[in-house]
Amino acid sequence: MRALLIALLFLTVPAAAHPVLMISIDGLRSKDVTDAPARGMKLPNLSRLMTDGAWADGVRDVLPSVTYPNHTTLVTGVAPAIHGIAGNLSFDPFGKNMEAWYWYAEDVKVPSLFDVVHAKGARSLAFGWPATVGSLSITDNIPEYWRAYTQDDVKVVRAVSTPGMAERINKISGTTFKATLGVTLAADMAKAKAAAAIIAADHPLFSAVHLSSLDETEHEHGPDTPQKRANLEALDDIVGTLVAAARKAQPDLVVALVSDHGFAAISHDVNMVTAFVEAGLVTLDKGKVKDWQAMPWYQAGSDIIVLKDRNDAAVKEKVAALLKKLAADPKNGIAGVIDRAEIAKRGGAKEADFWVSFAPGFKGGKALTGPLITPSVDKGTHGYFPDWDAMRSTFLIAGPDVPKKALGEIDMHDIAPTVAKIMDVKLPAATGKPLF
Repeated sequence: MRALLIALLFLTVPAAAHPVLMISIDGLRSKDVTDAPARGMKLPNLSRLMTDGAWADGVRDVLPSVTYPNHTTLVTGVAPAIHGIAGNLSFDPFGKNMEAWYWYAEDVKVPSLFDVVHAKGARSLAFGWPATVGSLSITDNIPEYWRAYTQDDVKVVRAVSTPGMAERINKISGTTFKATLGVTLAADMAKAKAAAAIIAADHPLFSAVHLSSLDETEHEHGPDTPQKRANLEALDDIVGTLVAAARKAQPDLVVALVSDHGFAAISHDVNMVTAFVEAGLVTLDKGKVKDWQAMPWYQAGSDIIVLKDRNDAAVKEKVAALLKKLAADPKNGIAGVIDRAEIAKRGGAKEADFWVSFAPGFKGGKALTGPLITPSVDKGTHGYFPDWDAMRSTFLIAGPDVPKKALGEIDMHDIAPTVAKIMDVKLPAATGKPLF
């Protein structure tokens, strides 16, 4: 299906196209930009993108409001149920896959902006972009990937990047490949510097750069803290420098500043697996999962519930009763539960049979034993149902032929088709529509 959709692109008549630089600031709430002065922040470069182009008052994320599904929607224009990236972590009830994420491009089931740019015969750059490992379409690819959290991860990322990219970055960018890896502000600065050098050298039609330090800071310190504000102000400088360098290389460049989700403060974890163990739905042996009939799947601010056998009506009824009981007590931190039919309406993962969204101040926990509610190490998170205003993400776009206008609140599905139109490529599977 994917190959057929890409083949249809050649039936279109080519027209003038503008190159696009998409910069994602992971975890950037829309109001942190639109209300920056009131929130005690000076963001001149992000504010300039607003005044020079079009901007959204907020972006409605996809379910769940976590990094990988939303970044994939940003480049495909479809929901997780269609593109296949269900969450950050793949479903691994026995814990055998070392908390693997949806890193791989082959798991994306529809054409992305990278694919259609490749089909057009143009170049692309992806720097730290989720779900791009192994992409055959990206010209210059340094994907987001890690495994052991050791220095050997530098070798791993070099191995899954476009051959020669590490050496090329070391040679032309004034920074090092190693410096670009990680979730620190310094890594974001190096990543932007390297991306600018590649854009200047290669003039890609589509560039996508993922900056991740803000998300890490908000998890560690919370979304309304001095540490977060300092991080975002520093990122504003980084974005300004990258945009200036990219526009120098490509004067007709359009810049799209996006994010994947909002953020909320938290204080407690809800360890749903412990309730499923107590109910006999999960069996443990020596502290590890031995068997399961129904299993929570961690999504930070929510949990997917997966049934091992969807045809087992008794287990389904038992799970529904357990979730109803847990949700009835406000102390358990559950804001809502939806079933498979409602999940399908919202475009959530096809694997999900129930979906639990936690209440403000709570997130999912990963403990298999012990209390249901425990203090959280993190101070902030996301992953809740996207209808919560705190989860609204960011969209600013400026450049040639971009109207200067307020777009109001928009749907994330519409961003990829908008970018595709600017580059004069088509996304045949996209369910969204261009915003202008």
